[in-house]
Amino acid sequence: MTIVLSQKLNGLRETDAPHSFVAHFGPDHALDLDSGARLDDWTIAYQTYGTLNAERSNAVLVCHALTGDQHVANVHPVTGKPGWWSSMVGPGRPIDTDRYFVICSNVLGGCMGTTGPASRNAATGRPYGLDFPVVTIADMARAQAKLIDHLGVDTLFCVVGGSMGGMQVLQWVASYPERVFSAMPIATAAKHSSQNIAFHEVGRQAVMADPDWRKGRYLDEGVIPTKGLAVARMAAHITYLSDEALQSKFGRKLQDREARAFSFDAEFQIENYLRYQGSSFVDRFDPNSYLYVTRACDYFDLAADYDGSLARAFQGAKTRFCVVSFSSDWLYPTSASRAIVHALNAGGASVSFVDIETDRGHDAFLLDLPEFEATSHGFLAAAARARGLPERGT
Repeated sequence: MTIVLSQKLNGLRETDAPHSFVAHFGPDHALDLDSGARLDDWTIAYQTYGTLNAERSNAVLVCHALTGDQHVANVHPVTGKPGWWSSMVGPGRPIDTDRYFVICSNVLGGCMGTTGPASRNAATGRPYGLDFPVVTIADMARAQAKLIDHLGVDTLFCVVGGSMGGMQVLQWVASYPERVFSAMPIATAAKHSSQNIAFHEVGRQAVMADPDWRKGRYLDEGVIPTKGLAVARMAAHITYLSDEALQSKFGRKLQDREARAFSFDAEFQIENYLRYQGSSFVDRFDPNSYLYVTRACDYFDLAADYDGSLARAFQGAKTRFCVVSFSSDWLYPTSASRAIVHALNAGGASVSFVDIETDRGHDAFLLDLPEFEATSHGFLAAAARARGLPERGT
């Protein structure tokens, strides 16, 4: 057990010593948060791929989902697995690193090098824990904007992301419309639903009910609430799949046995699969960060910042949009994407919309789906021509 715990603590130390680029900001670039708090000393960890052109016009910002990170197209330093969107980002991929300069940063409140609850508070020398201020999607976009400034990029060719990443895309266009030439919000919504808030609360309560949570001070005491975090991940993972996909892949098949054992072991394959998802997740994610990023999603309601009018959030935006949803996604259903499209139309924006027929649920945007890849490639290629970017390899 000591060896396992040591590995988990080492994984969380990516918080302070990430295997990626890190931009450090001091009081002259303090970050003012929606909560009224202010971060005078903070960092943002990021990865880049490809080359920024002389005109600085080919930068693509990829925004990650709830438990993602900056390692979008490289081997992950903790898990050793390929980047989480290797199917989309890379040479010859829809987000072509031979053509675009791709930036992906860890979100504010995360645990892979961007300041969050596992980071050391310079004022105390200890991890922030729950002393870290609660953050919002808008706060995440503010931090990213400071990174983009730091990299010398004035206007982004595209901002793209799915799920919580899609929320960041929408926030970017609302907050910085003049800085976003094109945008792809994927499998997302302009506000978090009551049902989604409920699922997140189940996950947070699982973390906080673990005796090792220690009121958020577990790192000070050398423990981690792994059981609670694993249960939170198991519950969330169910929402990323569809009933059709679960039935097709697992059905009621038993795990490594011919007949029921009349026990509470993982007798069914789906049980074993969920336990694996939970146990592997705790190796790379901080439990307090899980509380913070889920709460950021819960607070997201873009229309609320514009007198209840989502169309007003996009009014006058010259950004080109491609909104993508998936037919079997019940976490962020097609109706949520249609609401975004209607608001964009009302605001006079240029928008295309594709609802992709698939039984793979919310996680479809992370999987190899030819129609999704073709849609993304076509939209970006057309936007690149409109932007005046040279063809690939020229």
